[in-house]
Amino acid sequence: MKCITAQRAREAARLARESTRRKGALESTTLPGKLADCSDKNPAFCEIFLVEGDSAGGSAKQGRDRRFQAILPLRGKILNVEKVRVNRVLENEEIKSMITAFGAGMLDDFDESKLRYDRIICMTDADVDGSHIRILLLTFFFRFMRPLIEHGHVYIAQPPLYKATKGKTEKYLYSDKELQDYLAEAGKCDIQRYKGLGEMNPEQLWETTMNPETRTMLKVTMEDAVEADSMFNVLMGEKPELRRAFIEQNAKLVTDLDV
Repeated sequence: MKCITAQRAREAARLARESTRRKGALESTTLPGKLADCSDKNPAFCEIFLVEGDSAGGSAKQGRDRRFQAILPLRGKILNVEKVRVNRVLENEEIKSMITAFGAGMLDDFDESKLRYDRIICMTDADVDGSHIRILLLTFFFRFMRPLIEHGHVYIAQPPLYKATKGKTEKYLYSDKELQDYLAEAGKCDIQRYKGLGEMNPEQLWETTMNPETRTMLKVTMEDAVEADSMFNVLMGEKPELRRAFIEQNAKLVTDLDV
């Protein structure tokens, strides 16, 4: 049994090398068709947004700075890599698109010197589905491209939850606490709750979430990832009894669930 497992692992590693190896890290002809790449070819200045769905992807492509910002729309939720072998991972179209776009390979063949973007930014909706997609992405990076996290290349975008309008004044708010504090100071306002990135037009998405001068992003650290590792095992693994125990232990902690 161990021999068969080792053979499968070697075969998966070979497939990974073949599928991710390219003649040149910046060779645009090999890039995914849905990738809107940036024009700057110096990875130190470039960043890629992993965006949830075509709607948000369209707004992001229109609102971005094309010089240094690339957009890769992801269709639906990527494969849960916690439950499958490497060969299944490599068959997933969304994962293949990320591997090809990043240009640095994966697992033992990961070569950071070939990474095409210094910042890889997960930009998902501020809801339950968006959080799930973000966890799936981080699980993939942690399992197959760990140096991305170890060396500070992975970020989480922070889109606003609300837009408060009072007269001609507009204010974007990124948490319930910010909203409460603002309302206490400004009084009655018209409040728009953003359910998804696709609800923002390109200018709003740039102003609130993509503009380096005004945006807020969270860097994913290895400390975060190590702490999250047990969570990955519980929530994404194959043992439903662990998930059930976690839900039972934490159900009372949920006071404001946006579904």
